[in-house]
Amino acid sequence: MVREALAALLGLEPDIEVVAQVSRGDEVLAAARAHDIDVVLLDIEMPGMTGLDAAALVRRELPALKVVILTTFGRPGYMRRAMESGAEAFLVKDAPAAQLADALRRVLRGERVIDPTLAAAALAEGANPLTDRERAVLTASADGSTNAELAAALHLSHGTVRNYLSTAIQKTGARNRAEAVRIARDKGWL
Repeated sequence: MVREALAALLGLEPDIEVVAQVSRGDEVLAAARAHDIDVVLLDIEMPGMTGLDAAALVRRELPALKVVILTTFGRPGYMRRAMESGAEAFLVKDAPAAQLADALRRVLRGERVIDPTLAAAALAEGANPLTDRERAVLTASADGSTNAELAAALHLSHGTVRNYLSTAIQKTGARNRAEAVRIARDKGWL
């Protein structure tokens, strides 16, 4: 419903035409290939594949296509990850529709557009301290898997999993892995 309302609002702009809509992140690339589009508008949380993963896939497969992330998850960590995934813009959904239309136009002119409040927060917070491997192990541990189960699933040794989790817990300032997952998610690091 939100996607359709947003498409309708953007369709009212004289110079913007919405040519495709998908409900899943894993449908984005196929839709982008099937239609002549200039910009893809993604959310962070999408079924099938996150918007961040879809952005990275689009960037890799269709490098000329512009990517805009529009989300309710206005967290500095998500903003950083979106930009690292190849997004040209990161905006929060509570912005006026006219601001989104303007952002799309600016992105097409080659500009980067970032919510100014988030940009300031990201600078104040600093970079994500977790390595890719620490993020992967911490993400996999979110379902309560044991270290042995994580080791088997991730093709790592039990000791390596323990070390990655210990480092992630330390870097997040958490007391345990569950708290580390919560903190990392809240900051947009996972």
